[in-house]
Amino acid sequence: MPDLRKDPIVGRWVIIAHERAKRPRDFRAEEPPADTPGTCPFCEGNEDRTPPEVLAYRHFGSRPNGPGWRIRVVPNRFPALKVEGSLNKRGDGIYDMMSGIGAHEVIIESPEHHKSMATLGEDNIREVLWAYRDRLVDLKRDDRLVHGMLFKNVGAAGGASLEHTHSQLIVTPIVPVSVWEEMTGALEFFHYRGRCIYCDLVRQEQATEKRIVFDSPHFTAFCPFASRFPFETWIVPKAHASHFEGIAKPAVDDLGYVLHQVLNKLEVALDHPAYNYIIHTAPFDHAALPHYHWHIEIIPRLTKVAGFEWGSGFYINPVPPEDAAGFLREVELAPTADHEQPAGSRTLVGPGVRSR
Repeated sequence: MPDLRKDPIVGRWVIIAHERAKRPRDFRAEEPPADTPGTCPFCEGNEDRTPPEVLAYRHFGSRPNGPGWRIRVVPNRFPALKVEGSLNKRGDGIYDMMSGIGAHEVIIESPEHHKSMATLGEDNIREVLWAYRDRLVDLKRDDRLVHGMLFKNVGAAGGASLEHTHSQLIVTPIVPVSVWEEMTGALEFFHYRGRCIYCDLVRQEQATEKRIVFDSPHFTAFCPFASRFPFETWIVPKAHASHFEGIAKPAVDDLGYVLHQVLNKLEVALDHPAYNYIIHTAPFDHAALPHYHWHIEIIPRLTKVAGFEWGSGFYINPVPPEDAAGFLREVELAPTADHEQPAGSRTLVGPGVRSR
């Protein structure tokens, strides 16, 4: 059973995952994943190589845990947290700890091995987003669990251990300290200004257009003013909403298109970089929050976090976000088979210049 241990100085919780030490390729030098369709546990036909599915979107007539699926969600075979058991909160002197209770799931985004998230069809991406939403709604019913983090690792530098396109969901019994910091900063702004800071960010970025990468009826994608990393890109809903799992169909349809566009621009512009994306959403045990706003952060892994960054909390970004956004705006993409640009979407083609 994993442990959750609290740092007594900064309040950060750490997962001590004893069983993940058995995981293949642990602690080796960085190298590209080398799974193939014949050996990959995520490929169609290899369903017996994963734990039983907890959710699948399947073609009519196909059987659970067999071929015929489009999206498949399974428990992680090497979970950071386990759903069975009780929290068993306890202390050891000044140290606080509890059992590593939670959920750790893998969302397999396609049965095809050589697809990437950027090369999936837009309808496929929309189904991935629905799977995200459905799993959060289901796990939210467990009173022990309070926060769900959806994330995707691409490439060895991004932390991926398998090449086959997939993302992950880890649900924890506590709110991670980085989420608390984000929510606290947003609450302080709300108390001072009476407005959501994320809503203000969207309005300001739309007004200046210097850092916008892509704009649609429901979302704005932009490189944030204080980008920590080169080509860091956020996708923020225009309508205020604190919980991703409350997303409605029109927003899912639009987000599938926007995410497809942004990931393709990053892959074309940066020659298929390793990257991470994370969906930032409010905790389960909070009602709708007027000060917090769910969003997606996409982080290409182009630079290393080294001693100064770890020691100071400062980041050194060699690419101004205005330049990064301008570069991404110039990337033109060929339409895909299921490409359907929502009315009102626009790609800005230069600083302050709208495409017509």
